[in-house]
Amino acid sequence: MTRAAPRFWWEGGAAGVLLAPLGALVGLVAGRRLRRPPGGRLSIPVICIGNPTVGGSGKTPTAIAVAALLRGVGQAPAFLLRGYGGRLPGPVLVDLQAHTAADVGDEALLLARHAPTVVSRDRLAGGRLLERSGAGVVVMDDGFQNPGLAKDRSALVIDAAVGVGNGRVTPAGPLRAALAPQLARADAVILVGSGGRGDAVAAEARKAGVPVLRARLAPVAADGFAGMRVCLYAGIGRPEKVAATLAEAGAEVVRLEAFPDHHPFSAADADRLLTLAETDRLTLVTTEKDLARLGGADGACGRLAAASRAIAVELQFEDPEAVRAILARDV
Repeated sequence: MTRAAPRFWWEGGAAGVLLAPLGALVGLVAGRRLRRPPGGRLSIPVICIGNPTVGGSGKTPTAIAVAALLRGVGQAPAFLLRGYGGRLPGPVLVDLQAHTAADVGDEALLLARHAPTVVSRDRLAGGRLLERSGAGVVVMDDGFQNPGLAKDRSALVIDAAVGVGNGRVTPAGPLRAALAPQLARADAVILVGSGGRGDAVAAEARKAGVPVLRARLAPVAADGFAGMRVCLYAGIGRPEKVAATLAEAGAEVVRLEAFPDHHPFSAADADRLLTLAETDRLTLVTTEKDLARLGGADGACGRLAAASRAIAVELQFEDPEAVRAILARDV
C-alpha cells in the first residue's frame, strides 16, 4: 500500500523536526498571503469552504451539504473551485455531458451534479461568471488561503480523527499555514467525525472565538455493501476514512490500495487492481471522485471503471440550524 501523505505528518517523528525550518519559511509566505486584501468583491454573497491542511478533510461533501442548506432557505447556490487536476484554466461552466475529469478535475464533476459549477484558476473571474449566470450565492470549494476573491463567510473543515497532525507547516507537517492566522480569518470550524485530535483543535478554535460545528460522513445506500468482501482503492487524502465508512456499511475491506490524492490511474494500476480482485475474489470499490477520474477511459482503465462500485457518502451536520445561523446569516 502506498501512502497518500507522509506518516510523520500525522504521527510525529524526526523528519518533521528536521523540516521545520523549511515549514517555517513556507508558513511565513502563506501568512503574508493570508493578510493580503482581497482582489475583488461580487454583488452576491461568497461562502468559502476551505481547510487548514493539505489533502482531503471533507471539503467537497461539506460544500454540497452547505449548498443544500442554502436551497432549503430559498437561495440559488452555485459552486466555484480551481478545478485541480483539470487542464482548463477557466473560467468555464462545467458541462457533465461534455467535460471529463481531465478537463475540469474530479471534484468539479461531483459538484456539478448538485448545482451549477464553474472552475477557474482566477477565482474572481470565476465568481463573475457565476454572477452573470444568475447564481444567488457562491459556495467556494477550497480557496480559503487565496486572496483573489473576497469572502463573506469562511469555514475551515477539519478531519477530527487526525486534526492538524503534528501542527507543523508543510513540508514539515500538513498545515498550509500556521493555524492561528487561519483561525483568525475563519467564521467557523467544521469538525468532521470524532477524535481527540479534533477536540484539541476545537479547543484552539474556541479560544480564538471561532464557533465549532460538528458533522459526520455517512454512507449513501449502505445496504448494498453489507457482507461484501472488498478491494478498496482510493486516491484521496486519507483512504482510511473510506475503509471505515465501508465497515460501517457492513463490508469487509480485505485489501486497501491507497494512492496519492487526485492520482491519475495508469493502465498498469488498473491491470494490477483487476488482477488483485480476481485472484482474491473481491469486489472492487472506490470513491466517487476516483471513479469520476476513470470516466470515459478505455483499455484497462475502462475495464477497471466498469468493474468498480463507488461508495457514495454525504455530510450530515449535527446542528443544521447552527450552520445556517453562522454561514447563511444575511445571505
